[in-house]
Amino acid sequence: MNTIIDTNFQFPNQVRVYKGKVREVYYMGNDLLVMVATDRLSAFDVVMPKGIPYKGQILNQIATKMMKATEDLVPNWLVATPDPNVAVGHLCEPFKVEMVIRGYLSGHAAREYKAGKRMLCGVTMPEGMKENDKFPQPIITPATKAEKGDHDEDISREDILKRGIVSEEDYHVLEDYTRKLFERGTEIAAERGLILVDTKYEFGKTKDGRIVLIDEIHTPDSSRYFYADGYEDRQAKGEPQKQLSKEFVRQWLIANGFQGLEGQSVPYMSDDYISTVSDRYIELYENITGETFVKADVSNIEDRIYKNVLDYLKSVS
Repeated sequence: MNTIIDTNFQFPNQVRVYKGKVREVYYMGNDLLVMVATDRLSAFDVVMPKGIPYKGQILNQIATKMMKATEDLVPNWLVATPDPNVAVGHLCEPFKVEMVIRGYLSGHAAREYKAGKRMLCGVTMPEGMKENDKFPQPIITPATKAEKGDHDEDISREDILKRGIVSEEDYHVLEDYTRKLFERGTEIAAERGLILVDTKYEFGKTKDGRIVLIDEIHTPDSSRYFYADGYEDRQAKGEPQKQLSKEFVRQWLIANGFQGLEGQSVPYMSDDYISTVSDRYIELYENITGETFVKADVSNIEDRIYKNVLDYLKSVS
């Protein structure tokens, strides 16, 4: 299976490289960032040993499409997409929090609720809710941004301000942008017969002090979707919702005894299983965008990416 797991490019005018869980960011001397979406798969903050074919292309193309669909509401870092796996954007100083917003009691929030907790990140969750019920209003439940290999941690608005992680003035902007993006994402999802359940946004500040959206947006790695058709019926019957997200990977890992806890080992992923995960990601792409997925040439992914980025950098130098 031709996948891109790791890159070691040396572009002209390159200053340094940052390797995250899934993306690798090349810093250019002209205040541009070249972000490569690899085929790595992360779950429970652990990178799985095998790559997923076309996953990087899928995430990159969904994120760039969604940035273009929201740029009238919230400014973003994106400048160009010279390759299916690559986004080029403005250099920013990232805020050290992820802005998580939840419209429904699902995933992490549902697990906390089931454990008896009614407060998440300083926000009260109503009594009497069932898993996957809609909240009266979407709630913002931030998380500190973890270094690679560490776990993101829940944090309240109050603690963010008290610890000086984000200034009060900037945090107001982050909250405002988060709600606007979630509202637009909800509208886009509804047009596709989907429900945007929860998602996370990351923001940074440009050299001239503007707060902009960075990284991915409304992808199956950063978001959870339900199919709208049959949602009410499934809730009434207490049945699981039909999801579009990488939750199916998490559930497979849990069923095979792995939740990223100390002493646990990642279960073996056969090539057949990897193929099913790839197929699910393609299904996610087509449902979220409403477009047929066109597979990029993967005969030599690294050469393709390097040539496309090099051509782009030459055109703007």
